[in-house]
Amino acid sequence: MTILKKSKCRSDILIICILVFALVIFGCIMVYSASYYSANYHYGNKYFFLFKQILGVILGIFAMVFFAFFDYHLLKKYKWWIVGVTFILLSLVFVSGIGMESYGAKRWVSLFGISIQPSEIAKFALVIFIAGYMSDNSDKVKTLKGLLPVLVVGGAMCVLIMLEPSMSVTMCIAFVTLFMLIIGGMSKKHTLMFSIPAGAVVPLLILVEPYRLRRLLAFIDPWASPQGEGFQLIQSLYSLGDGGWFGVGLFNSRQKYLFLPFAESDFILSIIGEEIGFVGTTLLMLVFFVLVYRLIKVALSAKDRFGAMLVSGVTFIIAVQTLLNIAVVTGSIPPTGLPLPFISSGGTSVSVFMAGIGICLNVLRQSKGENEQIFKKVRFFRKNKKAEIK
Repeated sequence: MTILKKSKCRSDILIICILVFALVIFGCIMVYSASYYSANYHYGNKYFFLFKQILGVILGIFAMVFFAFFDYHLLKKYKWWIVGVTFILLSLVFVSGIGMESYGAKRWVSLFGISIQPSEIAKFALVIFIAGYMSDNSDKVKTLKGLLPVLVVGGAMCVLIMLEPSMSVTMCIAFVTLFMLIIGGMSKKHTLMFSIPAGAVVPLLILVEPYRLRRLLAFIDPWASPQGEGFQLIQSLYSLGDGGWFGVGLFNSRQKYLFLPFAESDFILSIIGEEIGFVGTTLLMLVFFVLVYRLIKVALSAKDRFGAMLVSGVTFIIAVQTLLNIAVVTGSIPPTGLPLPFISSGGTSVSVFMAGIGICLNVLRQSKGENEQIFKKVRFFRKNKKAEIK
């Protein structure tokens, strides 16, 4: 039985690793395909974005291996330190000489020549904090006072990220907070109490910033401003339409020739759809589905509440970002700046997502180990019972 359990554990870990590495390798290929022309045009090096992505994957592998063997219970112990460092990084984007601005947004920090996007780290730091707090205070989460620490930390992160500004990541942080509170045991009354005002704030945030309102109007009718706010969505739809069922072939996209903005990052799925078609894109979505399904199974088999909430939070981020990215490039929701997990160009994003997978693997390893101990105790008990009967 023990051998079978160990074999099952290794099999589950192997499947998750294969799925993740398949995604990041495919992501590197597509980042190169989507970016080599613009990289050569803007930077004089067609491998510019590819090299950055490979560096992110290498760092991600180290992070994934580290967290796979780093006892995840220590994350609970250091949750306040993790949140504190995250707030420092989020604040540094506004410091002159450290924070980096691009397209009017301050979302990056340059440390020792390496650019980091703190908001990507913030999503997973928040999951660790909420999982740690809710697992230690399960008796308090039914009260408003018991929920205050989570609401304050999550709300403060939303404020800092909104100031960058980045409404899409702010919404993601808000969704993660609400999801973690619900699975942590928050009452239905409090769920409605926080959900309704949060939903009412969204139209207000759109109205206070003219560019957000223009994006919304472009989403409703992109052809009203084909050279303005509607340009990116129109080009994305052209890209997907050109792909048809089987695509125009790998590396043969036409929209990447400076027609589609951010082709290597937020809209990389449009290039994927153009090059490998509807069938290829569906297979890619199937890989994401199997990965999410496998992670849900890990959460359900976790040996403790903290581990289950950790894996649930990581899985939720992967699933929601994937769905939102698909919705954006297909024109199903207004444009946002959320990357496609493991695929889109962005060293911080791919590294942090792989680190999150490492945490999930750690929970899986320990849950299987716990099950083996239970089986040993059961076998020991049965042997003693048989001995007493004899």
